[in-house]
Amino acid sequence: MPTRPRLISSIPFWGLLVVSLATIAGGWYITTDKLGSMTTTLTDGSATGVDVYVGQSIAQLGSILIGAGIIGVLLTLAVAALSTLRPHPPVEVVEPIDWNSEAETAAEPQVAPAPAAAAAAPAVAAPAADESVQAESPDIEVPSDRPAPSAASGERPDATR
Repeated sequence: MPTRPRLISSIPFWGLLVVSLATIAGGWYITTDKLGSMTTTLTDGSATGVDVYVGQSIAQLGSILIGAGIIGVLLTLAVAALSTLRPHPPVEVVEPIDWNSEAETAAEPQVAPAPAAAAAAPAVAAPAADESVQAESPDIEVPSDRPAPSAASGERPDATR
């Protein structure tokens, strides 16, 4: 089943809403501007045939734009309502909570602070030159002036391979 993005992050949804609102605003501006200029020219008697007849057509265009914007807003609301009907995957409960249990979670163990003398001592002492190094794993760190132990270098102490 393909995963669709949430509606709040859907660019086409928000684009439809913005364009619809802009269309309403543009239609409103055209209609009010043209009807206002027609009213002033008709009342003062300076109206021409172009003002009257073309003005009516432009005012009608503005009202068509308002209607188209309203239809766009209604489509946006319909898409938002239909997106709530889309099935969502169920939430997987890993472990149900026992609300009847009165026990709190286990308290963290208290760690005693280290004495100041131990903190001042170096964490790792360098082995003496005559001590043999016993490797637990090949990830042994040694000072750079000493050769790596055979377990760390990948060599086997015996010659048979």
